[in-house]
Amino acid sequence: MNVPALDLRAQYRSIKDEVMKAVQDVFESQQFILGRQVKELEEAVAAYCRCKYGVGVSSGTDALIIALMTEGIGPGDEVITTPYTFFATGGSIARTGATPVFVDIDPLTFNIDPKLMEASITKRTKAIMPVHLYGQVADMDPIMAVARKHNLVVIEDGAQAIGAEYHGQRAGSIGEYGCFSFFPSKNLGGAGDGGMVVTNEPSRAEKLGIMRVHGSKPKYYHHVIGGNFRLDTLQAAVLLVKLRHLDDWSAARQEKASDYRRLFREAGIAIAPQEINCLASDCRNDKCDLKGRKGVVLPEEAPNVRHIYNQFVIRTDRRDELQKWLKERGVDTAIYYPVSLHMQGCFSLLGYKEGDMPASECAARQTLALPVYPELTEDMIAYVVAAIAEFHK
Repeated sequence: MNVPALDLRAQYRSIKDEVMKAVQDVFESQQFILGRQVKELEEAVAAYCRCKYGVGVSSGTDALIIALMTEGIGPGDEVITTPYTFFATGGSIARTGATPVFVDIDPLTFNIDPKLMEASITKRTKAIMPVHLYGQVADMDPIMAVARKHNLVVIEDGAQAIGAEYHGQRAGSIGEYGCFSFFPSKNLGGAGDGGMVVTNEPSRAEKLGIMRVHGSKPKYYHHVIGGNFRLDTLQAAVLLVKLRHLDDWSAARQEKASDYRRLFREAGIAIAPQEINCLASDCRNDKCDLKGRKGVVLPEEAPNVRHIYNQFVIRTDRRDELQKWLKERGVDTAIYYPVSLHMQGCFSLLGYKEGDMPASECAARQTLALPVYPELTEDMIAYVVAAIAEFHK
């Protein structure tokens, strides 16, 4: 059996007529830049995220950059974030000239550990950029408490978490800014690049709108330097169609995650994260609790959250062997992320060294994302689990 990591063709077939009509409407209007569909999407996504304002931008990366630019963050400033994330998180901070300051993750949820934040705050710290990784919101109450204590802006990187919830609050609605990606593989993915920034503050929303059109207001009059961060009308039209299906798709992902958990337990190879005492230590030593265990650590779902499972990520100390085994049996998987940001060559001047972020480094060595998407069948999930069980015999 072949089990792709993601099957966007199956999703497209289910909404093809809706999408093609929406695209045709844009071509008939010939309003390809900031057409009416962009405004409609901004209002719809803001409402979905339970925010007052949305500003469509050209990508999730640009959403982070424009939020930082709107706050005037640049050279000499520091922004606290996680090292275990896609490059855009740290890269967007560096692109403004500011310095990313990395804080290690909670080894159970993979999200930034709020308990470690305060030690990294200096007089140059201007913002905190938590990441809601894999579709689960970071522990925002203590993060917001630290931010308020030190008068810091909070920019939520919700690229993988649109619709996820934390104590009833939607991802992106808790801090000053929520930044989302519409990259095709996301739960809400376009037909190319796209992104959105949501906020509850009208002054910030207005400035975001100015910054995305080269800093002009009115047109051709520039009081600030912005950029070309506009969301294409074609992308907005496609996303409006997909947004109508998003909750159903998220529920299907949750169902697939539940199926994985049940089948892993039935196969006797499910390991709860709490059973592993050394997830935050250097797991290349002989004391690693995972070494020799016949099973995989299942992803932790924190209490009082709505996890939307952009990825279903397991961990094992034999990750690379397992990935090869599954590939030989037709199962596609992915590694998010094999190198923690503090160990990336482009950040070497920051002075981090191996061992500085042990939980992130451990996750980078052990995590493996299994296929999870609405069109995944129970037979496919059973095949994946059976292959992993066979590997551990």
